Amino acid sequence: MLTEFISFGVVAIGRNEGARLKRCLHSLSAATNIVYVDSGSTDGSVKWAQDLGIDVIELEPGVPFTAARARNAGFKRLTSVAPDVEFVQFLDGDCEMNPDWPRHATSFLKQNAQVCAVFGRRRERYPERSIYNRLCDMEWDVPIGEARACGGDVMIRAAVLKKVGGYRDGLIAGEEPELCIRLRAEGWKIWRLDYEMTWHDAAMTRFAQWWLRNVRSGYAFAEGANLHGSLPERHWVWESRRALLWGLWLPIACITAATVFWPWGLIAALIYPMQLGRRIISKHGSLGFRAQLAWFELLGRFPEALGQIKFVRDRLMGHRGHPIEYK
Repeated sequence: MLTEFISFGVVAIGRNEGARLKRCLHSLSAATNIVYVDSGSTDGSVKWAQDLGIDVIELEPGVPFTAARARNAGFKRLTSVAPDVEFVQFLDGDCEMNPDWPRHATSFLKQNAQVCAVFGRRRERYPERSIYNRLCDMEWDVPIGEARACGGDVMIRAAVLKKVGGYRDGLIAGEEPELCIRLRAEGWKIWRLDYEMTWHDAAMTRFAQWWLRNVRSGYAFAEGANLHGSLPERHWVWESRRALLWGLWLPIACITAATVFWPWGLIAALIYPMQLGRRIISKHGSLGFRAQLAWFELLGRFPEALGQIKFVRDRLMGHRGHPIEYK
């Protein structure tokens, strides 16, 4: 039973999540302590959470809002009001937690002293509403067992998180894998359990949302490679190079070839349909579905490359990155 758990607390974060936040907070009633951290919502989220009796933190707008900053603020509050809390569940405000998940998560952590963080299956709530939601649902379905990184929804040992200094505040995305690098460097393990954990509502129904989400991914790849791109991690080095290759250098090469060797230089552009065909063959499912997946996979390299460029620009100009919001 949930009452048998040892100091189970929750830190939920959000910004203008509306009904999604209501579902999220209602799903956390079994937690010993709940802290909700709001990043400048204008939809009444703060008042609604306060009326529910939940401890709410409103982040000051003077510093760019990031999920990492919000999680750290929530964790600090949680451990101040409940200093003996052993396990902390982090949750995004657009997610609803499975009521059975805490029992599986805390039980596994208690039985496996070398594991510091566990996560389960995050499912997209409405994958049928758009191809973009369906892509998210596929993204969440990572292999079961020991993992190199977790996502935003994770149960973690409070003492371990405090020891490594929490999340890196300034990262606009990719703060979870970055944290996991530091956790693994301390000898800890991260584990993906074969249990339902949360239902996520991406609410992505427009191409522009998908594009911005991939720009954010590209920025995160570049920043992650900049922080931990050296051996032994080589963190997101391959993802960064892939984005730049397909989204920047090859387009430049194709345009150059077409300009210098017109019209025969246009043949260089055939590398894209060839890559598309290769990826269609490598995937599973119906031909139409495989073609759709391969198309968005290849197209995604362009916004990812844009994200890489944005990171380089910010770094050269000494600017701090600002969150790239897609909803």
